[in-house]
Amino acid sequence: MRSNIENGRVIVFLEGRIDSSNSETIRNELDEIAAANTECELVLDAEELQYISSAGLRVLLQLSKNQGNRLEVRNVSLEVYDILEMTGFTDILTVIKRMRKFSVEGGDVVGRGAIGTVYRVDDDTIVKVYELPDSLSMIENEQKRAKQAFLKGIPTAISYDVVKVGDKYGSVFEMLKAKTFNDVLIEAPEKKEETVRRYIQFIRMIHEVKANPGELPEAKTVFLDYLVQLKDTLGETLYARLHKLFESMPENLHIIHGDLQMKNVMLSGDEPLLIDMDTLGVGDPVFDLMGLYVTYQLFNEDEPDNTQYFLGISAEMADYVWKNTLSIYFDGQNEDTISKAEDSIRLVAYVRFLYLVAVLGITKPELKQQRVDHTLEHLRVLSERVESLEVGVK
Repeated sequence: MRSNIENGRVIVFLEGRIDSSNSETIRNELDEIAAANTECELVLDAEELQYISSAGLRVLLQLSKNQGNRLEVRNVSLEVYDILEMTGFTDILTVIKRMRKFSVEGGDVVGRGAIGTVYRVDDDTIVKVYELPDSLSMIENEQKRAKQAFLKGIPTAISYDVVKVGDKYGSVFEMLKAKTFNDVLIEAPEKKEETVRRYIQFIRMIHEVKANPGELPEAKTVFLDYLVQLKDTLGETLYARLHKLFESMPENLHIIHGDLQMKNVMLSGDEPLLIDMDTLGVGDPVFDLMGLYVTYQLFNEDEPDNTQYFLGISAEMADYVWKNTLSIYFDGQNEDTISKAEDSIRLVAYVRFLYLVAVLGITKPELKQQRVDHTLEHLRVLSERVESLEVGVK
């Protein structure tokens, strides 16, 4: 019986049949694996399990009790699932049916991020393939967030299936010949003014929607955690200044997406839709606008061709997107208000960027120290003059 550890969980792979002829042997092997990994959650992968008898069910029942009734059995075939359901085991175990296998071979890459790649398989279907082999919890979280947004009236794509793509997991979406705003910008640069305006107006619409208390994570809390992880890099003085700014932000229940760059907003027909919903939360609009600054300005700062590589747009086009983000989002505000808002956005963006580079290592290795040094310089200057991180239009 083979097993391996994935993200702190011991995955045990069941094979063939479990019946009266081998149930005692399998029970002993499972007990040995559990005893050797007491700090880890036990998960049974039943993709290769063809049949389980009442003797095998007794093994699962005892194992579940030993695990504090927290046993998960995944990749269960329809035949084995029927047995578990008929005997009531689907009520006492976490049972996940086997996923259909899916190929993205020949598909076009729509977007690529730190945790996954989005492929267009055909005109109607896209698949987001997660890079981590044990990413089911991430997929479930994204599905949950998408449903929450949809019920709040925010147009979003909801995954209708979870599949296996090689040894990875993927979410399948029906997109009805959709394309991202980034695609539109590349295909019709002469319409950039119209494209960016519609994109920013859609963002403003999202920010008008409120969640219930406790319904979604608070972005402020996420950033306070970033600061804790960056404390040694920041130093005591800068850490204290930044912590005070974030800690003083009042509760804000308006919905934010968390990663609103143009590849995560699609046009399905004539309707904008959000994708990549795992970062959905609540907070001041600064927590979304900072992401645009990171995407369209910061990654280019020490690597001028970054947006060309990552987004397929020139540095000049990226500058255009950012400049017009401010003028459109803060339409009607005076220059002083917009200037102060930009400083607040930049400060939050540099904290996020420093976390990406210094903690997650999302940069070219040869640029890491240079990026860290430049980011710290910006944060020191901005933290001296920014008095509040709130940018929501009153």
